[in-house]
Amino acid sequence: MSNRIKVIVSGALGRMGSEAIRTFIEHKDEFELVAGTVRDTSNIDPKLLKNYEEMGVHITDDLTGLVQAAKADVLVELTTPDSVFENSLLALKNGVRPVIGATGLSEEDLKELSLLAKKNQIGAIVAPNFALGAILMMRFAVEASKYYKKAEIIELHHDKKVDMPSGTAIKTAHMMGKSTNKDIPIHSVRLPGLVAKQQVIFGSTGETLTIEHNSIDRSCFMPGITLSARKVVEINQLIYGLENII
Repeated sequence: MSNRIKVIVSGALGRMGSEAIRTFIEHKDEFELVAGTVRDTSNIDPKLLKNYEEMGVHITDDLTGLVQAAKADVLVELTTPDSVFENSLLALKNGVRPVIGATGLSEEDLKELSLLAKKNQIGAIVAPNFALGAILMMRFAVEASKYYKKAEIIELHHDKKVDMPSGTAIKTAHMMGKSTNKDIPIHSVRLPGLVAKQQVIFGSTGETLTIEHNSIDRSCFMPGITLSARKVVEINQLIYGLENII
C-alpha cells in the first residue's frame, strides 16, 4: 500500500457521496481519490462529469473494473439498499476493503460479508451512522434503558431516503434490547427539509426522558467516514458500528 490510502467512492454523485468526494479532495495529503462511481454515466449531465474531471475526479460506472484491477485500498460504499451488498461483496472478493455507510444489509448479508472478510484477512466496516453525536446518542440510550421499562424510537429523515426504519434506529433498538431484553418500537418519518434526526423517548411515572440527535448538515458524517477509511486498512475482520472503532 502506498503512503496515501487509495479510495473509491461508490454513489459518488448522491448527497452523501458528493460530500465524501469533497472531503477526500480536501484530505489529499493522506487519501488518493482513485474514482467516484455511479450506476450509469449515460444518465449524468456531461457538463457535471466534465466539472468533476476538471477537479481531477474521474466518474465512472465501471466499479467492477476498478476493484478487479486492484486500483484502490478502500471502497466507500454510499449507494442504495438494492446495490450495497453486491458492491461490498465485489470489493471483498477483490481485496478492496469496504467502508459501508449505505443501509439495507440483512443479518444474512452481514454474516456473509463477515465470513469473507475473515477468510481473506482484510478489514470491512459497516456504520449505520457516521456522526459522533449519533454514536453517543446510542450509548446514552443503552445506559438510560437500564432505568426505564418503556421506550420508543422516532427516526426522521428526508423524503428521498428509501429504507425505513433507518439503520441507526435498528442499531439503537438492537443495542437497547441486547442490554435489557426489551422490544423497542420504532416509528419512521419521511419529510422534505429533514436530513437525519432520531429521538429515543423513555417514559415512567410522572416523567419522560428524551435523548435526541439531529444531523443538520451531511458534513457531520465526514469525520466518521475518514476515520473509517483510515481504520479499515489496519484491521482484518468486519466491524459493525462506528462505536467499535472510536
